[in-house]
Amino acid sequence: MLVHFQYKPLSVHGRKQKWSFSCYFEGRFVAGTYHYDGSILWQNAPHDINKQLQLEKSIHDLMLYHVYEAEQHI
Repeated sequence: MLVHFQYKPLSVHGRKQKWSFSCYFEGRFVAGTYHYDGSILWQNAPHDINKQLQLEKSIHDLMLYHVYEAEQHI
């Protein structure tokens, strides 16, 4: 389960933005940088590849909702 999701913009170069994010996943703190193309640079990720893929999908969904959907309502 993913809880306490937070994000903040790091840089804006035209449409090539990136954001830092952090959350707790299964009781463990994880953080990284989410890039405009959907790629993630992890600071600390789950060691199990299946859990990492599950977390990446959740992070991607949250970023789509919070960042891209929010821009459409402005």
